Amino acid sequence: MDQIEIFKALSNKTRLQILAWLKDPELNFPDQAVNGFDNGVCVGQIQNKAGLTQSTVSEYLATLQRAGLVKSTRVGQWTYYQRNEDAFAQLSQLIQSDI
Repeated sequence: MDQIEIFKALSNKTRLQILAWLKDPELNFPDQAVNGFDNGVCVGQIQNKAGLTQSTVSEYLATLQRAGLVKSTRVGQWTYYQRNEDAFAQLSQLIQSDI
């Protein structure tokens, strides 16, 4: 776990919002409920909710993925993202024990 990468990723308001949205995808992305959330949330859904360009959202998601905070799954032409809850457990442990 690279602490610097994690804290850099968390230093942006929109990236924090994306992580919060992905914590409860059923509530935050109701338009995707038809397809389910087994693979996570489609980038397009995240982009629509954020109101930003696809390239900006993709860069934010890439930053979160490099930090290990989200995982991606590719299905055909679509990419889905979900939180990496193991990373959040490790981060919580780090904060409690080392910081």
